[in-house]
Amino acid sequence: MSQQISHADLASMAQVSDAPIQTRVNRTFELPPALYFGTLIGYFGFLTIMTVCFMNPELALPMAVFSFSIIAGFGLGFKWVAMNPENAAKTLSWGQFANRGVQTLSGRLTAFEASAQVLTLPILIVFWGLCIAVIMATL
Repeated sequence: MSQQISHADLASMAQVSDAPIQTRVNRTFELPPALYFGTLIGYFGFLTIMTVCFMNPELALPMAVFSFSIIAGFGLGFKWVAMNPENAAKTLSWGQFANRGVQTLSGRLTAFEASAQVLTLPILIVFWGLCIAVIMATL
């Protein structure tokens, strides 16, 4: 049950300080940078395949916008992790990632399982681009 605490009792228990409260925040997602670079390579690989496949000067602006969006998205994430230099949380090395794995809402994943989940979409997108290139080549 809840009970009312008088202002005097609360003031006697409270600790008042002018110093800001220091909190520890882990913004690294517990993934090594190699997985992020693999994802970037997949996305840019798809853009490269589409650029080479269609070779149309009118696609220069959309491809530049897509490239900027990808770089901005990953750059924002990189800056978000490094936002507080006093924070002790650092990205995991590949060895640490291999030993620890990653904790998700559905349970702990090994490094292989986590890598498969992270890289599935970029790999499928690259294969989709290759399929489109094969279709264009046979027309």
